[in-house]
Amino acid sequence: MRRIAVPRHRQNAPFRCSIDVQPGFSRTAPDKLAPRFQTPQTLMTSKLLLSLSLLASLALAACGGKPASTAADAPGEVGVVTLHAGDVPVLTELAGRTAAFRVSEVRPQVNGIVRKRLFEEGGMVRAGQVLYEIEPGPFEAAHEQAEASLATAQASIASLRSKAERHGELVKANAVSRQEHDEAQAALAQAQAGVKAAQAAVKAARINLEFTRITAPIAGRIGRSSITEGALVAPGQATALATIQRLDPIYVDVIQSSLELTKLKRRFISGDMAPASTRVTLRMEDGLPYPHEGTLKFTEVGVDAATGSVTLRAEFPNPQGLLLPGMYVRAQVEAGVERHAILAPQRGVSRDEKGEPTALVVGAGDKVELRPLEVRSASGDQWIVTKGLREGDRLVVDGLQRAHPGEKVKPVPVSLETATTAAE
Repeated sequence: MRRIAVPRHRQNAPFRCSIDVQPGFSRTAPDKLAPRFQTPQTLMTSKLLLSLSLLASLALAACGGKPASTAADAPGEVGVVTLHAGDVPVLTELAGRTAAFRVSEVRPQVNGIVRKRLFEEGGMVRAGQVLYEIEPGPFEAAHEQAEASLATAQASIASLRSKAERHGELVKANAVSRQEHDEAQAALAQAQAGVKAAQAAVKAARINLEFTRITAPIAGRIGRSSITEGALVAPGQATALATIQRLDPIYVDVIQSSLELTKLKRRFISGDMAPASTRVTLRMEDGLPYPHEGTLKFTEVGVDAATGSVTLRAEFPNPQGLLLPGMYVRAQVEAGVERHAILAPQRGVSRDEKGEPTALVVGAGDKVELRPLEVRSASGDQWIVTKGLREGDRLVVDGLQRAHPGEKVKPVPVSLETATTAAE
């Protein structure tokens, strides 16, 4: 007896149905099942086979229904994000360098030999703290001499005042001539002027004596000393004795192209962009973000003729002293606020063979559409799209390999946070 296998479906058959056929009979329709040799034994067998063929027909009817739908025929699932329009701050990253908040050079005001240095190089100093001492001997002597001259002038003025007063009474009685009276008054005035000159000389001598103690003009961190004890210093010398810098807060000077600045101003005038806040963030030389936010203080009113750029100055707190003058940094400045902008996750935007940005959008009937885009700039991990996407569009961000233009898909909403985590 031979077994004939009857498949339920050619592609996907979970089970098989079969019938047994007696050897010597052909595999034909039930009404044509006939023995090849008509003998009494075969007639009985033929009746039996006829019954079996009817059962086989019923089994074939049960096995041969409509083919079941396969997973390949079902629409592929894709993750989509619904886009919304809103006001988006436009960030511009600019290169810059740090600069000290205050800088003061320590210089001598009088000639002399440095007797002491009274600070530690690289340390913090207070305003008015004594840094150097110049040999004070010559200046002390000059001060004493000026005081002696003042005393002499003050002593002579007393007798001259008395003489002038007597001549004033005598001239009324014509006891002295008018000339003698005038000479007495002139001598008194001259003596009074001499006292004032002597007082000024004392003051100058005292100032010079004070200049022998060189003090810090500002508070801050002092650098290395350019001279040592025993060095001769003089006013107006080319080299400063030391430099003091205040580093908390600290300035960051960044450079922006005058062309970009002009474009921003035009957009402000047209009204499609609003002025931004003065908040500034910073990225240090190693690429790590600076932990404190700064404030934009001003924009230079002139353009550098050599570079065609404009300088912007921001102020940052620097309590830990991480920033030092002259460091290269990159600052993110809020250039403006884009009105009614569409933000598209960057992972949902690709580039075609020409390098133009494109995106896949689930449109009407859950069919995929390919959209060419125009993007302005990046805002974090998203693109600011100015053309190609509208509010309410469903942007494909997951399952891009299953999304083909014109094909139907099964959109599954995902959040921006989920899309970002999946991208990472």
